[in-house]
Amino acid sequence: MAIAKAERLMNLALCLLGTGRPLSKRELRGSIEAYREAFGHGDGAAQTSEDSFNRMFERDKDDLRELGLVIETVENLEGETGYLARRDSNRLPPVQLDAEEAAALGLAAKVWQQARLAGAASGALQKLRAAGMPEADDPYEDRAGALEPRIPVHEAAFEPLMLACRDRRPVVFPYRRSNAAHAENRQVEPWTLECWRGHWYLAGWDRDRGAERVFRLSRISGKVRSRAGKYTAPVPDVSTVRETVERWAGESATRTARIRLRAGCGYPLRARALSVRDAGDGWDELEIPYGHGLDAWLVEFGPDVVVREPADLRAEVVERLRAVAGGR
Repeated sequence: MAIAKAERLMNLALCLLGTGRPLSKRELRGSIEAYREAFGHGDGAAQTSEDSFNRMFERDKDDLRELGLVIETVENLEGETGYLARRDSNRLPPVQLDAEEAAALGLAAKVWQQARLAGAASGALQKLRAAGMPEADDPYEDRAGALEPRIPVHEAAFEPLMLACRDRRPVVFPYRRSNAAHAENRQVEPWTLECWRGHWYLAGWDRDRGAERVFRLSRISGKVRSRAGKYTAPVPDVSTVRETVERWAGESATRTARIRLRAGCGYPLRARALSVRDAGDGWDELEIPYGHGLDAWLVEFGPDVVVREPADLRAEVVERLRAVAGGR
């Protein structure tokens, strides 16, 4: 949101909250500096200026209502339509958290390692504690303190993509597929970021392919650049996006794969295995669910994994390893 518009909306909100009676558009036009500078006080103003002010005021009023401000429309004593925002209608209820809820929030605030989000989480906790949330010396929070959850955010693309998702801005970035030696530019309308098995993924609309796509942030090999313009495709609800990321990252299993894994290695694979048996010579044989994206995941374990079956999965892993070796 532009600074000038944000300031205008803030002044309009304060004016509506601070009044003891309904204010007409004429009064608001004369009271708010941004309206006075753009349209004058309304006395003798041209009809086009009046129409422009009315359109801006209606947009501003709708924006404030969309942000959650309850604005009442009433008839004032002079027969004009008036507007006000009663404080009791726009006051949030007091924050009331029990010890377990406070401990859960404290634990969640420790998750983020990324500086921008870490600062926001810390600031939110301070405000909640000032409002009466139990302090950190609560026994529940002491118990939670034994846990140190972390969501790693090492990719440089995370912050610009997070902001682009929030602001609904199209982006362009160089992306290297797992079986490609070189990156190519992708034009994307970003929807959301999801963390799965320690890796971050972006779900969005690929403009060049005209289809929904998921991108792993670690494969973005250059700067994320914003683009002007609006989205051309509808943004699905959160649950649909989550299912898309899980499906593309390999969460939805449709088949079973049999692999050999070097002893003492690949604990994430072992945690997902349906069965594990000693295959001898320092190797174990695992049966694991097989879905989209498993080939890319197995490649990360390098020489510690050998795919036995199915044959098409083995071929995909070999192809990816050759592409990586060829790109060095």
